[in-house]
Amino acid sequence: MVALCCWTKGSGWRCPVRLIVRILAGAVALAVAAGLIGGISVGPGTTSERVLTLLAVAVIFGLVNAIVRPIVRLISIPLFILTLGLFTFVVNALMLLLTVWIGDQFDLAFEVDGFWSALLGALVISVVSFAINVILPDKYEGR
Repeated sequence: MVALCCWTKGSGWRCPVRLIVRILAGAVALAVAAGLIGGISVGPGTTSERVLTLLAVAVIFGLVNAIVRPIVRLISIPLFILTLGLFTFVVNALMLLLTVWIGDQFDLAFEVDGFWSALLGALVISVVSFAINVILPDKYEGR
């Protein structure tokens, strides 16, 4: 846990609670999508194995959305304008499919059966993530 924490003068050790909460919120959103969309599944195993899989996929999904998504959005600006922003759903689905592909490289048991399942899953993930971010406070105390 020390690797995730940092020392601040006067406050002592502080952990990135905001990052941990975002990862947990992403895992919950992925779990809801897997529960609602028939083409999205978290592999077999015990409950703890499935939770760990969801956490790992949430980390990958967060990294993909932080690194790849802005580049794709920049490149596809004309399509965003042409479709009045509806192309965002396609980009979100592609980011989910990329997350699944990267997860396969790490043998994570998280699967999405095709583009349409990814599109619906990305929509569910967006709605659930939005709802969680509305409910949770914006600032966290790291104490």
